[in-house]
Amino acid sequence: MIEIKNVKKSFSKLEVLKDVSVRVEDGQVVVILGSSGSGKTTLLRCINFLENADSGEMTLGDIHLNLKKATKREILQIRRKTAFVFQNYNLFANKTAIENVMEGLVTARKLPKEQAREKAREALDWVGLSDKYDQYPSQLSGGQQQRVGIARAFVLHPEVILFDEPTSALDPELVGETLELIKRVAQKGITMIVVTHEMSFAQDVADKVVFMDEGLVVEEGTPKQIFSEPKEERTRQFLSRIISLDANYSI
Repeated sequence: MIEIKNVKKSFSKLEVLKDVSVRVEDGQVVVILGSSGSGKTTLLRCINFLENADSGEMTLGDIHLNLKKATKREILQIRRKTAFVFQNYNLFANKTAIENVMEGLVTARKLPKEQAREKAREALDWVGLSDKYDQYPSQLSGGQQQRVGIARAFVLHPEVILFDEPTSALDPELVGETLELIKRVAQKGITMIVVTHEMSFAQDVADKVVFMDEGLVVEEGTPKQIFSEPKEERTRQFLSRIISLDANYSI
């Protein structure tokens, strides 16, 4: 279980997160929706300490900490239990696919290189890249790079994987196969928090949907509740606009 309580974050005078609280049960897939600038990505980055929250608390398993006052040891504990999949892949350009997947196993988990290499091979095979071990990111398509990013997260066997717009940088024809891969990760029972604009994915895979706007959680519930019976006017406006855009795009 991961629970975030009363998280606040500002950049200069811009208040990006305004007292945000979210709870995710073990094995749940929680999808966070919202317009650009609503605070979705900042929330994920605060969970993984890629950004430092101004205030708030987090519980992950048996770890409870103050986000602002967390020690280096506490931050390391959280990072060992979580993995992050970035929208722009964030692969090391000077490392091959297998070296990128090995990196966390060697540096964070302190596995011997040969053992890490074997686990990395298995992860790359699982995401369908058994013929790309020795390719550098520049030699891979966007979809292949994102598969490496997912393999890099999955190989660590984290308690929670955080996905930040994992399909936003992909060509449209590659979105579907990447979402199918993320569905396979979800079927492994790994707890997941996914920031996305993919409405069909949210409806098909999420156990809970959280809608954020202007740094606040406006509404949360099951996919049926959010997509069919939203309580808040702001949620209805957002969904109406997104569904209209999707319909126009399909035409």
